Amino acid sequence: MIKVAKFGGSSVANAEQFRKVKQIVLSDPSRKFIVSSACGKSSSEDHKVTDLLYLCEAHVRFGVSYESIFSQIEEKYYGIKKELGLQIDLEKEFASIRSYMKKGMSTDYLVSRGEYLTSKCLAEYLGYEFVDAADVIAFRYNGDIDLQRTGQLLEERSDGQGMVIPGFYGSLPNGTIKVMSRGGSDITGSVIANVMNADVYENWTDVSGFYVTDPKIVENPVAIPRLNYNELREMSYMGANVLHDDAVFPVKSKNIPINIRNTNAPDDPGTMILNDCSELDRTDPPHAITGITGRKDYTSITIVKNHASAEVGFLRRMLQAFEDYHVSIEEVPTTVDTFSVLVSSSAVQNCLYDIVGRLKEELHPEDVRIEEHLALVAVVGRAMKEQPGMSGRLLSEFGHNKINIKTISQSSDELCIVVGVMNRDFEKAIRCIYRRFISEERTR
Repeated sequence: MIKVAKFGGSSVANAEQFRKVKQIVLSDPSRKFIVSSACGKSSSEDHKVTDLLYLCEAHVRFGVSYESIFSQIEEKYYGIKKELGLQIDLEKEFASIRSYMKKGMSTDYLVSRGEYLTSKCLAEYLGYEFVDAADVIAFRYNGDIDLQRTGQLLEERSDGQGMVIPGFYGSLPNGTIKVMSRGGSDITGSVIANVMNADVYENWTDVSGFYVTDPKIVENPVAIPRLNYNELREMSYMGANVLHDDAVFPVKSKNIPINIRNTNAPDDPGTMILNDCSELDRTDPPHAITGITGRKDYTSITIVKNHASAEVGFLRRMLQAFEDYHVSIEEVPTTVDTFSVLVSSSAVQNCLYDIVGRLKEELHPEDVRIEEHLALVAVVGRAMKEQPGMSGRLLSEFGHNKINIKTISQSSDELCIVVGVMNRDFEKAIRCIYRRFISEERTR
């Protein structure tokens, strides 16, 4: 068996967390490929190393001294080295980084040094080989990861022994460092699981898997034992931020399960994410609702025009205005004479009235209405399709709790129902769904 184990920033925040990681890794010989994030926050007053590196880059760019910030990074790694008795030559590593900073370096190079240094320390502590991600994670010039090339490079370095690989970055064909989006270490682990044909991809973090909803909204929510990739995508996109959205695709293509685990509670089984849960569902039927999540701060732009639905190309021209301003569209609720577009409020912060002007010029509507401070609540569950009237029960619960529904949409596979409410009702909406469909049904 081959396991790829990725440890997030909270799992490698300090020497104490390093010790937990070592116990986890060495307890299972099949954990051969270890992916590490940069050191995270060890307390509320602490700072993530990657955040500090981005601050250093900004100081360099504007010609401001970065010494006080960089010294915090040095102190963190020197502390880990001392407490764990490591031999890594941090003086040499920091001198090299400083040299690049003084003569100019790419942002990607600098902000990737957190993963680089953390992984070098972790490799020594585990007694595993350190393999620089720049040598094995191959990007194409268009920004895509070249899975075939990555697989070849890893096979050349793999000798059956354990290795530690930094997450978050790789390199372009010319050797230049390229980073992924924040949280990209999840993607690194997923890519390695794909190319090495792993049996499972373990993602170790500071929570024991996915919960039905956000513990900040509902106290002690129920844990989700398993979900499928499609449910994961819906929940991650709509705000459940345990795993990076794009970490799904590399493992899904090879049907490799993801196991979300807790570094601080390693005996907890966590959440298993599978391509197909049907076999397990037959012996242990899932709840109708897998998860309840959502996001705040959306804006609705509604066009009112008589006979608009009969006007060929009307919707295309409406959506083209948003595309021309590089605004991604969330939903498009329609009736006979009204077409609404829901977008993230931040996406139209600087161009909303330019878009409205364009819509008036192109479509000649009777009216254009703008509504802000909206939120979307997503109810996700592969078993909802087996529950006739589920949408009606959800809407009825909103009514009982005096929550006004602004929009509603449901995919034809009945995997996800998305309801639009006002920002002020967001938490209330999630709590009432959880109370009615999770808490009350579990006590029956």
